[in-house]
Amino acid sequence: MTHFSADSDLIGVAIIEQALATMPGNPGVYRMLNAKGDALYVGKARNLKKRVTSYTQLARLPERLRRMVADTAAMEIVTTHTEAEALLLEANLIKRLQPRFNILLRDDKSYPWLMLTEDHPFPQITKHRGAQTRQGSYWGPFASAWSVSQTVQALQRVFLLRTCADTVFANRTRPCLLFQIKRCSAPCVGRISEADYQVLVDQAKAFLSGKSGTVQKELAAAMEEAAEKLEFERAAAIRDRIRGLSHVQGNDVINPASLTDADVIALHQEAGLSCVQVFFIRGGRNNGNRSFYPAQAKGDEAGAVLGAFIAQFYDDKPPPQLILLNHEPDEMALLGEALSLKAARKVTLLVPQRGEKHDVVRHAETNAREALERKLAESAGQGKLLTAVGELFGLAETPARIETYDNSHIMGTSAYGVMVAAGPEGFNKSAYRKFGIKSALTPGDDFAMMREVLQRRFGRALAENPERDDPNWPDLVLIDGGAGQLSATQAVMEELGVSDIPLVAIAKGPDRDAGREWFFTPGREPFQLPPRDPVLYFLQRLRDEAHRFAITTHRNARSRKLTTSELDDVPGVGAARKKALLMHFGSARGVKGAGLKDLEAVDGINHATARAVYAHFHPGVRMEDA
Repeated sequence: MTHFSADSDLIGVAIIEQALATMPGNPGVYRMLNAKGDALYVGKARNLKKRVTSYTQLARLPERLRRMVADTAAMEIVTTHTEAEALLLEANLIKRLQPRFNILLRDDKSYPWLMLTEDHPFPQITKHRGAQTRQGSYWGPFASAWSVSQTVQALQRVFLLRTCADTVFANRTRPCLLFQIKRCSAPCVGRISEADYQVLVDQAKAFLSGKSGTVQKELAAAMEEAAEKLEFERAAAIRDRIRGLSHVQGNDVINPASLTDADVIALHQEAGLSCVQVFFIRGGRNNGNRSFYPAQAKGDEAGAVLGAFIAQFYDDKPPPQLILLNHEPDEMALLGEALSLKAARKVTLLVPQRGEKHDVVRHAETNAREALERKLAESAGQGKLLTAVGELFGLAETPARIETYDNSHIMGTSAYGVMVAAGPEGFNKSAYRKFGIKSALTPGDDFAMMREVLQRRFGRALAENPERDDPNWPDLVLIDGGAGQLSATQAVMEELGVSDIPLVAIAKGPDRDAGREWFFTPGREPFQLPPRDPVLYFLQRLRDEAHRFAITTHRNARSRKLTTSELDDVPGVGAARKKALLMHFGSARGVKGAGLKDLEAVDGINHATARAVYAHFHPGVRMEDA
């Protein structure tokens, strides 16, 4: 990596020209950085020197890129062997750095997979998220947890595979309800042999690999054989499995017979926004679909948006062999080369013009259009509400970001304050923040909690951005409380020198009735809104979302606290020994009061561990006196 910076008298074009003096003509990735070192833009090039030179020709650049050049204070480059490698690196950096002048894929969720374990004599079928570290076969990705749950249920019905955890499996003495309703073969209690269960596992793998026709023929032959042997009960059970298989095999426009493994990606643009719809087809089945709304400039063309989306979308997931599209993305051939390099096999990008594949893409495009139309309608409604909020509280402009604060605790314990943010797109959950209260609290002192939260939120914001030109500064702050909370909030903000952000406190109405809330603002008498006012409903939703987030954060903290004990601090006592001690004595208090010989009598606790536990709870006592 090479880093180029400049003296304070060099700006924009001069900085780029200085970097060009030593920039090679190799393939690679370049980053434009602002004065704080944040990435403004990440780009790739077959020839770095030639590509970056274009930024010095300001007359040929659109206004948006001229602003980017003006903000550039430094440049960094990384050379690669090929342009395809540069494209993959570019996508990774864009997704990680989120530069504001790039087209960005907003996708911070992991995708669920279906896992068939391989570290147990009787494999378990279950859904899985996260790192694929456990030994097993993984199938996916799926668009949602619901999609993978539906597939698990189908596999239970057709292949009778267990879904229970290994610990449950090991402790069963009789079949569970799933066996009774013909959703499991009950290997836990020996109702099926290991060899016969493995046949079911092999059939399930064949089905997941798109070989459902082969599985259906095997089941039909097995049913015929059972009938010939007059084993009618067994034949009926196989018949039910065939019916279940037929049910999940139905072919339609989003479950096409001609596709085995493919992603169908369609883009629709309207009103300067884009929606990308992705359908996951695996093993000939539809694994669900998901909508995405990339962040872009209004003038970005469909090919540019789709190309950026595809590169970033597959940065953290394996691409299938075939990707069907409704538009040609920019540099389509290069994208195919880069994805093939990533997958270590051929990946084909195709814009079908006729036939079943064309019908599938048109269906995805319809979904993208309808999703974007719904989002635009919601945004229009949200925009009207924000305008009405600005008028209600006398704001100079329509608020683009509203922050709402609340806190939760029980008598001062597990105390947390939270902030939720909302704007034209609705709730911005990536901007939510939680603050574990660090100061010693008098039980019930909500004012002190709110002071600490605001001091930390705005004190840090001022330290990081004293000019306050960051879009993450709020245009309105809502506090859950009444006149007292408003006064405390005003005092903190004045201490910090932030006295120009409008403040509003929302107090619950008589008998805590929703709909009769009082609103407190500086320099104005408290007031209420009509019970059916849409702005009232909107402000209630903001307050209730903050309350929900505060309660959830507090409960999670309490749950973590309940799972800890004094045994966690004993050297040499891990999870297994901790469990053994608690199971034997019933509680940490029981362990604390136990004698040395009692401790040694616990299964899994040797002499040295028993001495360590006893010494921890009885410092200064000689072991011979224990």
